[in-house]
Amino acid sequence: MLTRIALVVSYILYCCRFAVAPWKYFQLNASYFNEQRNLFSKLDMDARIPEQWRLVQFMDIGNNNPSTYPVFMKPEWGQNSQGIVRIDNLNALQKIRQTRSVSPPFYLLQQAAPGKREFEIFVIPEKDNLQQFSVLSITETCNSGDDPLPINGIYNDNTYYRDCLAELSLTQQNEIWAHLKKIGDFRIARYGVRADSLESLIAGQFHVIEINLYVPMPLILLVQEVSLWQKIKFIRSSMKQLVKVTSTIPRTQAVKAIFFNKFKSAQRLKRATKNEISS
Repeated sequence: MLTRIALVVSYILYCCRFAVAPWKYFQLNASYFNEQRNLFSKLDMDARIPEQWRLVQFMDIGNNNPSTYPVFMKPEWGQNSQGIVRIDNLNALQKIRQTRSVSPPFYLLQQAAPGKREFEIFVIPEKDNLQQFSVLSITETCNSGDDPLPINGIYNDNTYYRDCLAELSLTQQNEIWAHLKKIGDFRIARYGVRADSLESLIAGQFHVIEINLYVPMPLILLVQEVSLWQKIKFIRSSMKQLVKVTSTIPRTQAVKAIFFNKFKSAQRLKRATKNEISS
């Protein structure tokens, strides 16, 4: 919570310094917001991912079963792994379907990604060139448990994080970015991928499991080995750059009610998850 507060405060202070309206933050990736569904749809993002990095994924409306298991059932939109369930067989899938509400949030079934390791890549591009990165962090999401396919996140006590950026040269960082920027011109993004190694990631041998375009917190700020001073420096430099990027949003860009719709979606997901736990 303190980390998020620090990010927000730093962003607002730089907005004041550069005379940028802070509420424009929610319009950074507005062109990718689905107004019909009132969310940043995982299916919309899935359609943008090149085939070699894309996982089999579809809306679960009960008429289509996975050809292989395990799979992950995910809310069509969510954060911090909230509402995600791993399903290991058809019987388990049918039981979970019986507990789901027919009202939103709706759920997707996603193929379990191959690859031994999970990485999160956080990116803010250059102010005047979305094809070049200004801020880049690459963090490995690790798990101390015995489960080979855990649901990692802040609600999993076995999850921890490791900074990988020092292991990569600037050339290697650019190679990873060259792959990811093919997906879209995002003004801020956090990509979740699985690969066998950093070398595989550099070579483009990975699968995308998630793309977060709404309030994506850089996971480097959760790495225990990164000092408090290093985290403060990262927050200041990344939020300064993000404000500069925010200032480039065209005045002609349509304003969308993203914050309020996302707040409603988050509340629905929270209630649904609470009901599932209690049942």
